[in-house]
Amino acid sequence: MPMEIDGMPNQSRLLKLRAAAEALEGAFLAEMLKPAEAKNDFGGGVGEGQFASFLREAQAKQLVRAGGVGLSESLFTALIRGESGHA
Repeated sequence: MPMEIDGMPNQSRLLKLRAAAEALEGAFLAEMLKPAEAKNDFGGGVGEGQFASFLREAQAKQLVRAGGVGLSESLFTALIRGESGHA
């Protein structure tokens, strides 16, 4: 893994770390949204239960894009510290 002179990860690596932190926050938010599902929103049916997870994941991704709950920023900071050896 190429490193910058100052010991910080390069720009490409920072983008990957940011994406990983945001993906983890999205997964966390999707799990937190599970209990918030209203039963029979769309009349039930065979496919509703199968597609509910896609809706939840899309909602969680949108929450992260809108700023989330701050989890991804904390994770990103921790990942940078770990990468640069300042943990």
